[in-house]
Amino acid sequence: MAETETRLREFEIDLVVDGYEVVADDVVSLTLVHPDGDTLPAWTPGAHIDLILTPDITRQYSLCGSPADPHRFTVGILNAPQSRGGSRFVHEHMSKGSTVRIRGPRNHFPLIASPRYIFIAGGIGITPMLPMIAEAQAAGADWTLLYGGRSESSMAFTDELQSYGEKVALLPGNDVALMSAALDERIGTPAPETLVYACGPEGLLSAVEQRCAAWPSGSLHLERFSAKPTEGAVDTAFDVILARTGITITVPADRSIFDAVQDHGISVLGSCHEGICGTCETVIIEGEGDHRDSVLNDEEKASNETMMICVSRCRSGSITLDL
Repeated sequence: MAETETRLREFEIDLVVDGYEVVADDVVSLTLVHPDGDTLPAWTPGAHIDLILTPDITRQYSLCGSPADPHRFTVGILNAPQSRGGSRFVHEHMSKGSTVRIRGPRNHFPLIASPRYIFIAGGIGITPMLPMIAEAQAAGADWTLLYGGRSESSMAFTDELQSYGEKVALLPGNDVALMSAALDERIGTPAPETLVYACGPEGLLSAVEQRCAAWPSGSLHLERFSAKPTEGAVDTAFDVILARTGITITVPADRSIFDAVQDHGISVLGSCHEGICGTCETVIIEGEGDHRDSVLNDEEKASNETMMICVSRCRSGSITLDL
């Protein structure tokens, strides 16, 4: 439990944009540094940070620099066509010298030690893969990368990836048949002592999940940029007991735990409100969570130690949380 509580602590500070570079069509790379040159919190491949862009806009971006550099955080940001305002704000209002508040880092997509990896990225999903690949390479692991995108010019960081030679396969053009064939070849059959890491749009991740259904448990690791659709979920009211105060709050069927707690004037930390960032992760003291997030893996959900209160609910009549 102490390890879980430590993981849930948050670091928050204003950083300065030391570098602003266009790295592909509609993709910029931001390098963030401490205004006084101080070191930043340590992180591991797969970690992300929150950019608190305005009081109403907080977005999560994967760290894609080097964990060995304690003075810089680097993120790659796509100006998404369906942007809810975050990526557009970065592209239109930020530049070198800008100040932005960050929260984190946190990591729900860690690279587990393995002799072999298959990395699969779609579009901006390449960002968490960059430090993973560097670590796998440094460890002497056998690995390959399958990287798809709309076009060659839209695929970021390809210059950096060229140094790895034939380990990297680029598939520009959004050719569904070509990508399907490549997935069949790479992950259609379970491979021994191999972990699969994938990040990208939901269509790609669903295709990866289908092909990895026969792989051993724990082989597949995904990170989503949007919530995974939930089917057949029925929302009912339940009680939440706040352990620190003893207050009991009824969560209506049409409200989240997060919203219900805030409705009672109690401050809770949150960001995406979709169950994809992990900011609102809360320790479960008693009761069974109905886990609907896209952060925890199956084993973590089964352990029932924490829950994402922005989307998850309760399978029992009540649940006690460390709030």
